[in-house]
Amino acid sequence: MLEQTADSTGVKILGADMFRFAVKKERISDSAYKQLTLSEFTKAAEVYETDKAGVYKMCKKDYPDVLAELEKEPFTNLLDCGCGTAPMLTLLHEKYPEKHYTGIDLTPKMIEVAKSKNMAGVELVVGDCEKLPFAEESFDVVICCQSFHHYPNVQDFFNSVCRVLRPDGRLILRDMTAESDGVRWFMNNVEMRVINRTGHGDVHVYGREEVKNLCDNAGLILENFEKRGFYRLHAVARKPAKTQD
Repeated sequence: MLEQTADSTGVKILGADMFRFAVKKERISDSAYKQLTLSEFTKAAEVYETDKAGVYKMCKKDYPDVLAELEKEPFTNLLDCGCGTAPMLTLLHEKYPEKHYTGIDLTPKMIEVAKSKNMAGVELVVGDCEKLPFAEESFDVVICCQSFHHYPNVQDFFNSVCRVLRPDGRLILRDMTAESDGVRWFMNNVEMRVINRTGHGDVHVYGREEVKNLCDNAGLILENFEKRGFYRLHAVARKPAKTQD
């Protein structure tokens, strides 16, 4: 949790003052959220996989869990939504070079850094995860790590994932969450708003029922939702297999 921050004038805001500062803020527009994300990750791209990555280092904690989930079932074509500089795709490409991987990210600088790795069989695309620019039933599995809390139209993301997944394909999600409704309320209504004022494009932290509703509305089946470790969401959803006539 944030203990202190500053407004646009640099004045420190603490305790109750921080609460009043946050809750009075009007809702940010969808385009403004995305511009915040673009600005944040353009700056972060060059250091994202270095010792100077700061808070982004925590993303590495997701990789073993995603890999373990992937290894439960065979796959050929994988999409990484919000791939950043492609650290997860790099690990997968080294372990399973025969697979085909696609990464998509909103920030051109992230994709530029990812492309500099020159990984064979890896397609890297600048694009919006709410409107995935791929054909229907293109992927066996979609992964999304520490990204979908940045999406202002998150239902569009789930709908798009369902469209590009093949029947019986999986969506593997890793993000932030909290079991307590009260903690999530504070994160979404106070902490997120302060974070936005410091240049970050975070939109919302989700609980189990919210993720289930997003999956249900998209036509996905939520098979697993867990809180793991420090505020970590681990979820798996599946596109139903086609029934035989």
